[in-house]
Amino acid sequence: MGLYSIILAAGEGKRMKSNIAKPLQQAAGKALVEWVLDTAEETGSDENIVVIGHKAEDVKAYLGDRAKYAYQYEQLGTGHAVMQGIESIKDVDGTVMVLYGDSPLIEAETLKRVREDHSKKMRAATVITAIADEPYGYGRIVRENGEIVRIVEQKDASEDEQKITEVNSGMYFFDIQKLKESLSKITNDNSQGEYYITDVIEIMLSEGEKVGAYVTDLEQTMGVNDKLQLSQVGKILNRRKVEALMLAGVTIIDPDKVQVTTNVKVGRDTVLYPGTVLEGDSVIGENCVIGSNTSLNNCKVGNNTKILETVGIDSEIGSDTNVGPFAYLRPGTKVGSEVKIGDFVEVKNSTIDDGTKVAHLTYIGDADVGKRVNFGCGTVVVNYDGVNKHRTIIEDDCFIGCNTNLVSPVVVRHGAYTAAGSTITDEVPPESLAIARSKQVVKEQWTAKRKDSKKK
Repeated sequence: MGLYSIILAAGEGKRMKSNIAKPLQQAAGKALVEWVLDTAEETGSDENIVVIGHKAEDVKAYLGDRAKYAYQYEQLGTGHAVMQGIESIKDVDGTVMVLYGDSPLIEAETLKRVREDHSKKMRAATVITAIADEPYGYGRIVRENGEIVRIVEQKDASEDEQKITEVNSGMYFFDIQKLKESLSKITNDNSQGEYYITDVIEIMLSEGEKVGAYVTDLEQTMGVNDKLQLSQVGKILNRRKVEALMLAGVTIIDPDKVQVTTNVKVGRDTVLYPGTVLEGDSVIGENCVIGSNTSLNNCKVGNNTKILETVGIDSEIGSDTNVGPFAYLRPGTKVGSEVKIGDFVEVKNSTIDDGTKVAHLTYIGDADVGKRVNFGCGTVVVNYDGVNKHRTIIEDDCFIGCNTNLVSPVVVRHGAYTAAGSTITDEVPPESLAIARSKQVVKEQWTAKRKDSKKK
């Protein structure tokens, strides 16, 4: 029989104090609900139903066709949300996981074990629980002779029940048909006027159905209600990623001071220094040095490359290359191998081929630069005429003198030199020297004469 998931993501999340829907709040590079959906898929769910309500269209736009959707137009409790979610699978035999779109820490391996335990013991329901040293506020799992007899909320718990440390995570595995039957029997006859999923457990137990619990660690059950908890969850997700990288052979000097989002890949023997931020779909090769204070977003880096105090976005960097400190690689940049991109160099939407040196204080925008080109300090590719961007081509083995302005569109052919201080507006032929600066004029005694004129 199949496995399905219902992911509850309809709540408004007022405590978040944000214009962004709570399920779409970002933690470690992904939206909270995306983490949960990824986990459901990894667990082996055949179909995932996301129950949406507040800012429903935003959630749909983010997740796209990865999930089916059910609408909870009125926020009438967790039981009511599950009622909406089960509609599309109400005639199916199988198992359904009920998960929360704001609880991203539950792991696929845990859910696989719960599924196995649930199926093996042929239960109607399995509650995912945890042990809390400070259980205040949680629903308590009340057992007799080791078996669950009820779930009691904090406000309804007796003095003895409040001492119970096994708590309800709010996540469940259900037999779909037995869940459907029990949902039809719950009511909203309570002070909140809401339908609670815990009432399903009570009904199943009263009817003699098998209900059990799977105990996991409390961390995995943690939900997000405000920005403080969002930060805490983000730290945990980041810690998991960083630990996985270290176990895979990456050297991380101070794990608490490195941020690596979930899709990032880093090769073995690469060293990440404090202050490193790796985001998006970045891929870092082997034996690299990244940091300190380097931020790379959607960047690909070859092997044996060193990048220090640099910002890179949507860029590619080859092997055996040195970048930084204080470099800025903007989107569309492709840097080859054995290249030097030095301090205070900015490159945008340009190709820098193998062996080229851009040592310092240079801007290269919308340019195609060949192999073994040497840029002198202060070079500027003048790519914008005030209306349109234009490209510059610099072929192999050129030497660009200090403080050269290359006014695009312009071509410097292979082996050519530009003299320091030149403003190049026309094509430079191969193996030539272009000098484009006004002749120096010296007016002797000009300063002395100026002083004399001021005295009169």
